[in-house]
Amino acid sequence: MELMKYSKVFALAAVLAVVAGCSSDAKQEGLVDEVAAEEVHSTDIAGVSVESLEAEANNNVVTEPEIKVVLPAIRTIYFDFDKSNIRSEFYDVLNGHAAYLMANPSAKVKLEGHTDARGSAEYNNALGEHRGNSVQRYLSLQGVSVKQLEVVSYGKMKLADKSNSSQAHSKNRRVVFNY
Repeated sequence: MELMKYSKVFALAAVLAVVAGCSSDAKQEGLVDEVAAEEVHSTDIAGVSVESLEAEANNNVVTEPEIKVVLPAIRTIYFDFDKSNIRSEFYDVLNGHAAYLMANPSAKVKLEGHTDARGSAEYNNALGEHRGNSVQRYLSLQGVSVKQLEVVSYGKMKLADKSNSSQAHSKNRRVVFNY
């Protein structure tokens, strides 16, 4: 009878030692029932109390490292001719900027809208502003504070490529992130 009592205590101590080495809660995992846990808590096994084993296990919990959000390297997105809607290929770029801005609430960015050289100055200024507003709207929907965003339109005043080719025109239809 006495041997069975010590065998039970030893078996429970072994289970608790395994559980104490894990970072999960033994009760949640179903490894130890409450009755057995109460019997062992009051028992001193090999000179080490169960409470001290649990305390040591809790001190060794590994926490996840902080994730540092860095400023995205791509700071220009491009638009189709005469359009201000964001192309799906730039969603990841915009999501990266949104993550950076949300992680850095004191950061501010100027969204500079540009167009190619075709069309009137008035039309291109309006189109550049629409492009900047599209980016601002997208970022704010992702959770970025509007206070961090400023939209400026340069229209056709600051061309990235001054040549008169379709490739040059596509380089000029853009919004630039200026932090």
